[in-house]
Amino acid sequence: MNTPIIRSALFVPASRPERIPKALAVGADAVIVDLEDAVQESLKVEARANLDAFLSANPEARLLVRINAPEHAGHAADIALCARHAGVVGVLLPKVESAAHVARVAACAKPVWPIIESAAGLLALADIAHADGVERLSFGALDLGLDLGLSSGSAAAERILDQARYALLLQSRVAGLGAPLDSVFPAIEDREGLARTARDARDMGFDGLLCIHPTQVEIVHRALCPADEELAWARRVMAAASSGAGVFVVDGQMVDAPVLGRARRLLQRAGEACD
Repeated sequence: MNTPIIRSALFVPASRPERIPKALAVGADAVIVDLEDAVQESLKVEARANLDAFLSANPEARLLVRINAPEHAGHAADIALCARHAGVVGVLLPKVESAAHVARVAACAKPVWPIIESAAGLLALADIAHADGVERLSFGALDLGLDLGLSSGSAAAERILDQARYALLLQSRVAGLGAPLDSVFPAIEDREGLARTARDARDMGFDGLLCIHPTQVEIVHRALCPADEELAWARRVMAAASSGAGVFVVDGQMVDAPVLGRARRLLQRAGEACD
């Protein structure tokens, strides 16, 4: 599957519809209007109506929607809302634990982004990744950590969560999906921590991160962008590749197909087109 790089996917609560245009203007690669965790239970119906009204009034808008979990009373109504609006370009499915959960959502003919948040979801990851309609995967570190009994924020917990990240990366590749997105970084004021987390996600093969605040978008984009020297190297490689040779030398080092692929991906991450 040839999917675009998504460096940042910014959540905005459907209970605050005035924030949706602001989120769309921030510059995130994707905006996710949230009907689930960011909306308290008493406001669920109102939030859905807010999103319905916004999409009707702004047919040019393009956004994703995080619907309520499969067992939630509003799940079916959320799917129906997504199905009737062309502006919904993807659906995030939280707490997914089976391919059957995906199938219910995929019936609305929108790309599905399953969010793995439990041991059961992690165990069924291969089936979920191969389900029809899935475009890319993500996970909820806090929910998954709670389900697994981890001590949130500890080095030991991160070692376990890194295994979950590996599983998402592996199953995404095998299923031909877009690269996965890392979980949210909850410490909004910790700019350096966010940048470090974004660089780690990049180096682990993830496209980017789910974001919970507009200020996180620029930090994530900057952290994910290759260094100037990396881009200069990649441009030299692509220029040399134009000769058509299968194997060649750049800066004294052999370049073959895997190295060429790395150069191409660096340029793509920086937003530079390459053949």
